[in-house]
Amino acid sequence: MLNYDFRLDEVTRKIKEMDANAVGIQFPEGLKIHATWVAERIETETDAVVLISGDPCYGACDVSDTHMEGLVDLIVHFGHIEFPIDYKVPVLFIEAYSKLDVMNAVKNSLEALKNYKRIGLVTTIQHLNLIDQIKDFLVQNGKEVLMSEGSGTREGQVLGCNFSSIKNVDADAFLYVGSGNFHALGITLFSEKPVFIADPYMDEIRTIDEFRDRILRIRFAKIIKAEEAKKFGIIVSSKKGQFRLPLAKDLKRIINENGKEAFIIMLDNVSPDLLLPYMDLDAFVVTACPRVAIDDANMYKKPLLTPKELEIVLGIRKWEDYEIDEIEHM
Repeated sequence: MLNYDFRLDEVTRKIKEMDANAVGIQFPEGLKIHATWVAERIETETDAVVLISGDPCYGACDVSDTHMEGLVDLIVHFGHIEFPIDYKVPVLFIEAYSKLDVMNAVKNSLEALKNYKRIGLVTTIQHLNLIDQIKDFLVQNGKEVLMSEGSGTREGQVLGCNFSSIKNVDADAFLYVGSGNFHALGITLFSEKPVFIADPYMDEIRTIDEFRDRILRIRFAKIIKAEEAKKFGIIVSSKKGQFRLPLAKDLKRIINENGKEAFIIMLDNVSPDLLLPYMDLDAFVVTACPRVAIDDANMYKKPLLTPKELEIVLGIRKWEDYEIDEIEHM
Protein backbone atom coordinates (compact mmCIF):
# COMPACT_ATOMS: atom_id res chain seq x y z
CA MET A 1 0.00 0.00 0.00
CA LEU A 2 2.79 2.42 0.87
CA ASN A 3 4.85 3.83 -1.99
CA TYR A 4 7.84 4.57 0.25
CA ASP A 5 10.16 2.53 2.43
CA PHE A 6 10.06 4.13 5.88
CA ARG A 7 12.28 1.39 7.43
CA LEU A 8 10.12 1.31 10.53
CA ASP A 9 11.83 -1.80 11.90
CA GLU A 10 15.04 0.23 12.06
CA VAL A 11 13.19 3.20 13.56
CA THR A 12 11.53 1.19 16.35
CA ARG A 13 14.79 -0.64 17.08
CA LYS A 14 16.59 2.68 17.52
CA ILE A 15 13.86 3.99 19.82
CA LYS A 16 14.07 0.88 21.97
CA GLU A 17 17.88 1.05 22.10
CA MET A 18 17.66 4.64 23.34
CA ASP A 19 14.79 3.82 25.67
CA ALA A 20 13.20 6.99 24.30
CA ASN A 21 10.08 8.21 26.05
CA ALA A 22 9.13 10.80 23.41
CA VAL A 23 9.95 10.81 19.69
CA GLY A 24 9.48 13.57 17.13
CA ILE A 25 8.77 12.66 13.52
CA GLN A 26 9.15 15.01 10.58
CA PHE A 27 8.26 14.70 6.90
CA PRO A 28 8.55 16.83 3.76
CA GLU A 29 5.23 18.00 2.35
CA GLY A 30 4.72 15.11 -0.04
CA LEU A 31 5.13 12.51 2.72
CA LYS A 32 3.09 14.19 5.47
CA ILE A 33 0.00 12.14 4.56
CA HIS A 34 1.78 9.12 6.06
CA ALA A 35 2.57 10.83 9.39
CA THR A 36 -0.30 9.50 11.48
CA TRP A 37 0.17 5.97 10.17
CA VAL A 38 3.87 6.08 11.04
CA ALA A 39 3.09 7.55 14.47
CA GLU A 40 0.58 4.78 15.15
CA ARG A 41 3.13 2.11 14.20
CA ILE A 42 5.79 3.61 16.46
CA GLU A 43 3.45 3.96 19.44
CA THR A 44 2.13 0.43 18.95
CA GLU A 45 5.59 -1.16 18.82
CA THR A 46 7.38 1.00 21.44
CA ASP A 47 6.60 2.74 24.71
CA ALA A 48 7.31 6.18 23.20
CA VAL A 49 4.86 9.00 22.66
CA VAL A 50 5.14 10.53 19.18
CA LEU A 51 5.07 14.25 18.40
CA ILE A 52 4.37 14.99 14.73
CA SER A 53 5.98 18.13 13.35
CA GLY A 54 3.25 19.91 11.41
CA ASP A 55 5.39 22.81 10.23
CA PRO A 56 6.59 23.07 6.64
CA CYS A 57 9.76 21.07 6.03
CA TYR A 58 12.12 22.06 3.23
CA GLY A 59 14.81 19.43 3.73
CA ALA A 60 17.57 18.32 6.06
CA CYS A 61 18.31 22.04 6.35
CA ASP A 62 15.05 22.33 8.26
CA VAL A 63 15.08 19.74 11.05
CA SER A 64 12.74 20.71 13.89
CA ASP A 65 15.37 20.13 16.59
CA THR A 66 15.18 23.70 17.91
CA HIS A 67 11.40 23.49 18.36
CA MET A 68 11.52 20.01 19.88
CA GLU A 69 14.53 20.48 22.15
CA GLY A 70 13.61 19.36 25.65
CA LEU A 71 10.41 17.73 24.39
CA VAL A 72 11.71 14.60 22.67
CA ASP A 73 14.63 12.20 23.07
CA LEU A 74 14.93 11.52 19.33
CA ILE A 75 13.75 13.03 16.05
CA VAL A 76 13.14 10.77 13.07
CA HIS A 77 13.48 12.83 9.90
CA PHE A 78 12.06 11.16 6.80
CA GLY A 79 12.82 11.87 3.16
CA HIS A 80 16.30 13.44 3.28
CA ILE A 81 19.92 12.61 4.04
CA GLU A 82 21.90 14.16 6.84
CA PHE A 83 23.62 17.52 6.47
CA PRO A 84 26.79 18.27 8.47
CA ILE A 85 24.91 20.37 11.02
CA ASP A 86 25.02 20.19 14.81
CA TYR A 87 21.51 19.32 15.93
CA LYS A 88 20.17 20.05 19.42
CA VAL A 89 18.44 16.66 19.57
CA PRO A 90 19.67 13.26 18.26
CA VAL A 91 18.29 12.81 14.72
CA LEU A 92 17.78 9.60 12.77
CA PHE A 93 17.58 10.24 9.03
CA ILE A 94 15.48 7.84 6.95
CA GLU A 95 15.76 8.36 3.19
CA ALA A 96 12.26 6.99 2.47
CA TYR A 97 13.16 5.52 -0.91
CA SER A 98 10.29 5.39 -3.36
CA LYS A 99 8.94 1.97 -4.31
CA LEU A 100 7.66 3.33 -7.60
CA ASP A 101 8.90 1.61 -10.76
CA VAL A 102 11.11 4.12 -12.57
CA MET A 103 12.41 1.86 -15.31
CA ASN A 104 9.51 2.30 -17.72
CA ALA A 105 10.11 6.04 -17.82
CA VAL A 106 13.87 5.44 -18.16
CA LYS A 107 13.30 3.01 -21.05
CA ASN A 108 11.09 5.55 -22.78
CA SER A 109 13.86 8.14 -22.50
CA LEU A 110 16.05 6.29 -25.01
CA GLU A 111 14.24 7.83 -27.97
CA ALA A 112 14.77 11.35 -26.59
CA LEU A 113 18.44 10.56 -25.89
CA LYS A 114 19.15 8.94 -29.27
CA ASN A 115 21.34 11.82 -30.52
CA TYR A 116 23.45 11.99 -27.35
CA LYS A 117 26.25 9.64 -26.33
CA ARG A 118 27.53 10.99 -22.99
CA ILE A 119 24.65 11.16 -20.53
CA GLY A 120 24.83 12.87 -17.15
CA LEU A 121 22.55 10.91 -14.82
CA VAL A 122 20.94 12.62 -11.83
CA THR A 123 18.05 12.06 -9.45
CA THR A 124 16.80 12.92 -5.97
CA ILE A 125 17.19 10.94 -2.78
CA GLN A 126 13.85 9.11 -3.29
CA HIS A 127 15.26 7.22 -6.29
CA LEU A 128 18.97 7.24 -5.50
CA ASN A 129 18.90 3.58 -4.47
CA LEU A 130 18.11 2.73 -8.11
CA ILE A 131 20.85 4.86 -9.67
CA ASP A 132 23.11 1.88 -10.46
CA GLN A 133 20.24 -0.03 -12.06
CA ILE A 134 19.39 2.98 -14.22
CA LYS A 135 23.05 3.45 -15.14
CA ASP A 136 23.45 -0.21 -16.13
CA PHE A 137 20.39 -0.01 -18.37
CA LEU A 138 21.68 3.08 -20.18
CA VAL A 139 25.14 1.53 -20.61
CA GLN A 140 23.59 -1.63 -22.04
CA ASN A 141 21.87 0.60 -24.57
CA GLY A 142 25.06 2.22 -25.78
CA LYS A 143 25.30 5.26 -23.53
CA GLU A 144 28.30 6.48 -21.61
CA VAL A 145 26.91 7.43 -18.21
CA LEU A 146 28.57 10.15 -16.15
CA MET A 147 27.91 10.85 -12.47
CA SER A 148 29.69 12.77 -9.76
CA GLU A 149 29.44 13.49 -6.06
CA GLY A 150 28.72 17.03 -4.97
CA SER A 151 29.33 19.21 -1.97
CA GLY A 152 27.23 17.41 0.64
CA THR A 153 25.49 15.21 -1.94
CA ARG A 154 25.97 11.63 -3.06
CA GLU A 155 26.96 10.51 -6.53
CA GLY A 156 24.24 11.43 -9.00
CA GLN A 157 22.17 13.34 -6.43
CA VAL A 158 20.88 16.89 -6.74
CA LEU A 159 19.01 18.97 -4.19
CA GLY A 160 16.71 21.90 -4.77
CA CYS A 161 19.44 24.12 -3.32
CA ASN A 162 22.58 22.30 -4.47
CA PHE A 163 23.65 21.36 -8.01
CA SER A 164 27.34 20.84 -7.32
CA SER A 165 27.21 17.19 -8.44
CA ILE A 166 26.66 18.16 -12.09
CA LYS A 167 29.09 21.06 -12.45
CA ASN A 168 32.12 18.96 -13.42
CA VAL A 169 30.18 16.45 -15.50
CA ASP A 170 31.12 16.84 -19.18
CA ALA A 171 27.95 15.35 -20.65
CA ASP A 172 26.23 15.87 -24.00
CA ALA A 173 22.87 15.87 -22.22
CA PHE A 174 21.41 15.14 -18.79
CA LEU A 175 18.73 12.68 -17.76
CA TYR A 176 16.92 13.63 -14.56
CA VAL A 177 14.85 10.85 -13.01
CA GLY A 178 12.18 12.28 -10.77
CA SER A 179 9.13 14.51 -10.55
CA GLY A 180 8.64 18.24 -10.93
CA ASN A 181 10.67 20.72 -12.93
CA PHE A 182 12.74 22.69 -10.43
CA HIS A 183 15.70 20.30 -10.18
CA ALA A 184 15.88 20.00 -13.95
CA LEU A 185 15.71 23.78 -14.22
CA GLY A 186 18.80 24.13 -12.05
CA ILE A 187 20.63 21.48 -14.05
CA THR A 188 20.02 23.18 -17.38
CA LEU A 189 20.94 26.64 -16.07
CA PHE A 190 24.22 25.44 -14.55
CA SER A 191 25.18 23.07 -17.37
CA GLU A 192 23.68 24.85 -20.39
CA LYS A 193 23.07 21.37 -21.82
CA PRO A 194 19.83 19.65 -22.91
CA VAL A 195 17.97 18.15 -19.95
CA PHE A 196 15.36 15.43 -20.21
CA ILE A 197 13.04 14.47 -17.35
CA ALA A 198 12.10 10.81 -16.92
CA ASP A 199 9.10 11.29 -14.64
CA PRO A 200 7.95 7.97 -13.14
CA TYR A 201 4.99 9.63 -11.40
CA MET A 202 3.53 10.98 -14.66
CA ASP A 203 5.11 8.12 -16.65
CA GLU A 204 6.36 10.53 -19.28
CA ILE A 205 9.49 12.01 -20.84
CA ARG A 206 9.64 15.75 -21.24
CA THR A 207 12.15 18.51 -21.76
CA ILE A 208 12.67 21.47 -19.46
CA ASP A 209 12.82 24.06 -22.26
CA GLU A 210 9.30 25.52 -22.06
CA PHE A 211 9.33 25.66 -18.25
CA ARG A 212 12.82 27.21 -18.24
CA ASP A 213 11.82 29.93 -20.70
CA ARG A 214 8.68 30.78 -18.73
CA ILE A 215 10.54 30.99 -15.42
CA LEU A 216 13.29 33.12 -16.92
CA ARG A 217 10.71 35.56 -18.32
CA ILE A 218 9.20 35.88 -14.81
CA ARG A 219 12.62 36.33 -13.21
CA PHE A 220 13.60 38.94 -15.80
CA ALA A 221 10.45 40.93 -15.01
CA LYS A 222 11.21 40.82 -11.27
CA ILE A 223 14.78 41.96 -11.86
CA ILE A 224 13.70 44.85 -14.08
CA LYS A 225 11.17 45.94 -11.45
CA ALA A 226 13.79 45.73 -8.70
CA GLU A 227 16.14 48.00 -10.62
CA GLU A 228 13.86 50.86 -9.53
CA ALA A 229 14.22 49.93 -5.84
CA LYS A 230 15.87 52.31 -3.38
CA LYS A 231 15.26 50.30 -0.20
CA PHE A 232 15.82 46.55 0.12
CA GLY A 233 14.90 44.00 2.76
CA ILE A 234 17.40 41.15 3.08
CA ILE A 235 15.74 38.05 4.50
CA VAL A 236 17.78 35.72 6.70
CA SER A 237 16.37 32.35 7.76
CA SER A 238 16.78 31.21 11.34
CA LYS A 239 16.81 27.60 10.12
CA LYS A 240 20.29 26.18 10.68
CA GLY A 241 20.71 24.74 7.20
CA GLN A 242 19.51 27.96 5.54
CA PHE A 243 21.15 30.46 7.90
CA ARG A 244 23.41 32.75 5.84
CA LEU A 245 23.86 35.87 7.93
CA PRO A 246 27.42 36.53 6.63
CA LEU A 247 26.03 36.56 3.08
CA ALA A 248 23.22 38.93 4.16
CA LYS A 249 25.73 41.32 5.71
CA ASP A 250 27.80 41.24 2.54
CA LEU A 251 24.73 41.97 0.42
CA LYS A 252 23.80 44.86 2.71
CA ARG A 253 27.29 46.33 2.27
CA ILE A 254 27.10 46.00 -1.52
CA ILE A 255 23.64 47.59 -1.64
CA ASN A 256 24.84 50.49 0.51
CA GLU A 257 27.89 50.95 -1.70
CA ASN A 258 25.50 51.36 -4.63
CA GLY A 259 23.77 54.25 -2.88
CA LYS A 260 20.71 52.32 -1.73
CA GLU A 261 19.37 51.30 1.70
CA ALA A 262 19.15 47.76 3.04
CA PHE A 263 17.67 46.21 6.18
CA ILE A 264 18.19 42.65 7.42
CA ILE A 265 15.02 40.80 8.46
CA MET A 266 15.21 37.42 10.20
CA LEU A 267 12.39 34.91 9.72
CA ASP A 268 11.85 31.22 10.31
CA ASN A 269 9.40 30.58 7.47
CA VAL A 270 9.30 33.13 4.66
CA SER A 271 5.75 34.00 3.61
CA PRO A 272 3.91 36.96 2.03
CA ASP A 273 1.94 37.70 5.20
CA LEU A 274 5.07 38.04 7.30
CA LEU A 275 6.45 40.67 4.92
CA LEU A 276 3.33 42.83 4.92
CA PRO A 277 4.62 45.12 7.73
CA TYR A 278 7.62 45.98 5.54
CA MET A 279 5.84 47.28 2.47
CA ASP A 280 7.79 50.55 2.79
CA LEU A 281 10.64 48.55 1.23
CA ASP A 282 10.79 48.33 -2.54
CA ALA A 283 12.22 44.82 -2.97
CA PHE A 284 13.44 41.83 -0.96
CA VAL A 285 16.43 39.51 -1.27
CA VAL A 286 16.10 35.96 0.10
CA THR A 287 19.18 34.30 1.55
CA ALA A 288 17.02 31.43 2.84
CA CYS A 289 15.89 28.49 0.69
CA PRO A 290 16.65 29.36 -2.96
CA ARG A 291 13.30 27.95 -4.07
CA VAL A 292 11.25 30.55 -2.19
CA ALA A 293 11.83 33.33 -4.71
CA ILE A 294 11.30 31.04 -7.71
CA ASP A 295 8.34 28.91 -6.63
CA ASP A 296 6.31 31.58 -4.84
CA ALA A 297 7.20 34.67 -6.87
CA ASN A 298 3.65 35.66 -7.76
CA MET A 299 2.50 35.52 -4.12
CA TYR A 300 4.57 38.57 -3.15
CA LYS A 301 3.57 42.18 -3.76
CA LYS A 302 7.17 43.34 -4.10
CA PRO A 303 9.98 41.74 -6.13
CA LEU A 304 11.56 38.82 -4.28
CA LEU A 305 15.11 38.20 -5.49
CA THR A 306 17.86 35.65 -4.97
CA PRO A 307 21.37 36.94 -4.13
CA LYS A 308 22.52 36.19 -7.68
CA GLU A 309 19.58 38.15 -9.09
CA LEU A 310 20.51 41.09 -6.87
CA GLU A 311 23.93 41.03 -8.54
CA ILE A 312 22.17 41.52 -11.89
CA VAL A 313 20.10 44.38 -10.48
CA LEU A 314 23.26 46.11 -9.27
CA GLY A 315 25.19 45.47 -12.48
CA ILE A 316 27.67 43.05 -10.88
CA ARG A 317 26.47 40.07 -12.92
CA LYS A 318 25.19 39.96 -16.50
CA TRP A 319 21.77 38.55 -17.31
CA GLU A 320 23.48 36.08 -19.64
CA ASP A 321 25.22 34.60 -16.58
CA TYR A 322 21.96 33.92 -14.73
CA GLU A 323 22.16 31.07 -12.21
CA ILE A 324 19.92 29.63 -9.52
CA ASP A 325 21.11 30.38 -6.00
CA GLU A 326 22.71 27.50 -4.08
CA ILE A 327 23.45 26.54 -0.49
CA GLU A 328 26.43 24.22 -0.27
CA HIS A 329 26.78 21.94 2.75
CA MET A 330 30.27 20.65 3.40
